[in-house]
Amino acid sequence: MLDIFTLGDEVLRAENKKVTVFDDALKMLVDAMFDTLVEADGVGLAAPQVGVSERFFIVDLRRGEDSRYVFINPEILETSIEECPYEEGCLSIPGLYHEVIRPQRVKVQAQDLSGKHFTIEADGMLARVIQHENDHLNGILFVDHLDDKERERMEKLFYKRQKKGRKLR
Repeated sequence: MLDIFTLGDEVLRAENKKVTVFDDALKMLVDAMFDTLVEADGVGLAAPQVGVSERFFIVDLRRGEDSRYVFINPEILETSIEECPYEEGCLSIPGLYHEVIRPQRVKVQAQDLSGKHFTIEADGMLARVIQHENDHLNGILFVDHLDDKERERMEKLFYKRQKKGRKLR
């Protein structure tokens, strides 16, 4: 399992480079990320969360080969006007959850593991996870979508729990 970096680690806020090499090393990293995702009981994981400052993320909503997605160099092309609230959490801020409002649907263009471009339209949970993970590629965490007071409260709670050494998962 790969280490998952948490709130306060600089890599989560760093600029991420476009992926230009689609090789076996990338495939091995993606496989390790899927293993880590399953072990951590998450639904999405972005490269910066495992210390890699590159523009890609993975999604697995149902734990299976046919439900796995890899988005390399993604660009969100469109979002719906309709929005939907949902309680989000993050493997980089374990144990804390908060309602976040996001567009209900997205259209995203990305590349797969061989570098081939694809476009997908998603709604519901898949759309939410795509937006959440894509935010990671831009140095944005789900708490950044909260008002200043609530974000500060969540961050203080995280650091307080971390300081006490409490296991958050």
